[in-house]
Amino acid sequence: MTSRPHDLKHIPQHIAIIMDGNGRWAKKRGLPRIAGHKKGAESLREVVKACNELGVKYLTVYAFSTENWQRPEDEVGFLMRLFMEAINNEVQKLHKNKVRIRFLGRLEKFSPELREKMKWAMELTKENLAGNLNVMVNYGGRAELVDAFNAIRAAGMDKIDEGTVNRYLYTAGIPDPDLLIRTANEMRVSNFLLWQIAYSELYVTDVFWPDFGKQELLKAVEEYGKRERRYGKTSEQLKSKS
Repeated sequence: MTSRPHDLKHIPQHIAIIMDGNGRWAKKRGLPRIAGHKKGAESLREVVKACNELGVKYLTVYAFSTENWQRPEDEVGFLMRLFMEAINNEVQKLHKNKVRIRFLGRLEKFSPELREKMKWAMELTKENLAGNLNVMVNYGGRAELVDAFNAIRAAGMDKIDEGTVNRYLYTAGIPDPDLLIRTANEMRVSNFLLWQIAYSELYVTDVFWPDFGKQELLKAVEEYGKRERRYGKTSEQLKSKS
């Protein structure tokens, strides 16, 4: 692992990213939407590598939402093939770099072949400790909470606190994101990690995801380092404890 840039004093433990703007990136260049998705996959590869170099322990990306099934059939079909291709081409590299990959969401809706590939990737990398890549697929924050509440109910629990909910989320055992990045200048969270981002720092950039690489990530991390995380407390309360 390479050393951190000297000007980045505070590195977030967990970065979450809403990867937006693939379609607009392609349209701007007179290309089909699928070209944007393909270029976006290259950006993800670069960002995963950059996170590893920086020492970011967890990277969580919004790859396919529960609402994305409503997109044109040919686009959805391409995305499914892209997922399969990415697993075939990238997982061994992640494994070599000791990165653990998780696919989180309602996985049962995917084809048996794709589910099997996801299962294989997760099993292969489950002991890796250098980094964690969480790929949220057929994911929605509301769906995650519904599934958690139903699982808690099925377990027969009559007293529920925040710790209980955390244990039944898809992200159980994973710390909440310190930094949430959204590309393409959209000012919304789009049903992503609704529970987990309660106190995350937000960073929105007008850069489309296919143009988001290491340098853009460094800008976000540098901005994060300037923030004062309060968790509902005042600056005076934080200073009194320092």
